[in-house]
Amino acid sequence: MSDAIKERSEFREEDKWAIHDIYAGDELWQEDSKRLKALGVEAVGFAGKLGESAQSLLGFLKLSEEVFLLTDALANYAMRKSDEDKRVAKYQDMVGSVMSTFVEVDAATSFATPELMAISDETLENFYAQCPELLQFRRYLSDIRRRREHVLSATEEKLLAAAGEMANSPETIYSMFSDADLTFPDAVDREGKSHPLTQETYIAYLHKADRILRKDAFEKFYATFYSYRNTLASTLNAQVKQLQFFAQARKYENSMQAALDGTNVPTAVYTNLIEAVHKHMDKMYRYIDLRKKLLGEEELHMYDIYVPLLSEISAEIPYEQAVRTVMDAVRPLGEEYGAILKHGFENRWVDVYENVGKRSGAYSAGAKVHPFVLMNYKNTLDSQFTLAHEMGHALHSYLSNREQKPLDAEYVIFVAEVASTCNEALLMEYLLARTTDKKQRAYLINHFLEQFRTTLYRQTMFAEFEMNIGKLSQDGATLTAEALCEEYSRLNKLYYGENMVIDEQIAMEWARIPHFYLNYYVFQYATGYAAAIALSQRILNEGEPAVKDYLSFLSGGCSKSPIDLLKGAGVDMSTTAPVEAALEHFGKLLDEMEALMQD
Repeated sequence: MSDAIKERSEFREEDKWAIHDIYAGDELWQEDSKRLKALGVEAVGFAGKLGESAQSLLGFLKLSEEVFLLTDALANYAMRKSDEDKRVAKYQDMVGSVMSTFVEVDAATSFATPELMAISDETLENFYAQCPELLQFRRYLSDIRRRREHVLSATEEKLLAAAGEMANSPETIYSMFSDADLTFPDAVDREGKSHPLTQETYIAYLHKADRILRKDAFEKFYATFYSYRNTLASTLNAQVKQLQFFAQARKYENSMQAALDGTNVPTAVYTNLIEAVHKHMDKMYRYIDLRKKLLGEEELHMYDIYVPLLSEISAEIPYEQAVRTVMDAVRPLGEEYGAILKHGFENRWVDVYENVGKRSGAYSAGAKVHPFVLMNYKNTLDSQFTLAHEMGHALHSYLSNREQKPLDAEYVIFVAEVASTCNEALLMEYLLARTTDKKQRAYLINHFLEQFRTTLYRQTMFAEFEMNIGKLSQDGATLTAEALCEEYSRLNKLYYGENMVIDEQIAMEWARIPHFYLNYYVFQYATGYAAAIALSQRILNEGEPAVKDYLSFLSGGCSKSPIDLLKGAGVDMSTTAPVEAALEHFGKLLDEMEALMQD
């Protein structure tokens, strides 16, 4: 492929996702959009009637299922089309339209939760006996009703629903400021050449061998954020305050409990993660020492932690080769998994290459018709791992949609990263098992070590920061720039150790992390990674019984609590054991890396 970015029209249809599997054209999308609005109006007719009879309740739940399926199709079509080429305003408008309609329908049906809570257990059991068709919704109703003490009156629920867009203002403001308005001075390399500095190029520069460029980019990047520190602190403070408002309104002890209760995850899982990582800080410090030694620097700075320790494996990996390798790597998951994966590749689940205007990065969207995987494939090892990762998400979505009713199919965020990371771990083990070259093996192991550092350690540090600023705010403190910087600097010292120079600029890093606007989301990267490492090791060591349990997990959707789903697969995330086991594996990899570097 040429280095020049092509227009979308220049690619083969086989390299683009089959978006018309959702709608054959925009006109059909428009018709369903009108239908969704009509369903919102229809739903209002059930207000005050959900507890009257089993048939009334069944009618509303069937309508809710139709709303879910329509929203899934409408949102996926509009968002996927928008991501194909961000220059096309039509599809951006369609995304905005479906989101506004969803908010309208959500507000129109806000009466439902309080009414469902008001039905007595005895009455509901009688409904099930009178109308066995209702039993298909038992799990869905039970999950809603378990939060009975946190649901308000119908009037109050409608008010909170209507405040949803306003509550999103801190995130919206931050996103617009950070992504659209914030500009940076050019970074300068050791030859005096200027390079444009942006949110995207910053990370790329930190991977460069030119230390002068890394340092200059690092200092200018955070100096820019520092110049807006009070605005950014006020925005994050507003985010934390709005989370506290909704938590208090719903009678939770704190916003973390409210966030985790939404996915039925005990807060102990969050604190156990931090506790387990703290117990294994010695391994992180060893890795920092190894990095310092291999880079040959007297001091290791924060702008030195991304530069590769070893030169990248130069072999090009064309997409077709990556597909074959990923399929071979996941063979331990059995014939059925492999057949579905092959079907996805052959039936255009993947939008493969970068085109002008296409959304950056990669993701998998688990549409009901089938998953849609966005890639910007670059013929590199990293792209191959990304493909394995996103197809893990895709298979998880596919199996859950196939095996579960619509309202039970959408797995919660807590388990979302497990299947994807398990695929990556299997790919890594596959490559290591077939690598005899010492240099190549060291490169792969270091790639693995970096995943542990950036996911288990770094994301846990983010989680601890989010937990701590939530506590500060709840105790009455205002999250000023000074307070945020002080806490963030303290955590960097804890997580990187004494042999790392904690540059003063890193104290502003909190200002560039969008995850702090996602309501206690980030800890799940770390727990998901730990669970995935445990599952991959079990699959490789135990074979068929482990595979059977794992496929059951992938097919589970949200039919059970996420903790119970993972227990069924052989991993108990209610304890520190999976996190500690993953970090012990990190230690073994570190042992081998140290030995390879001594030879």
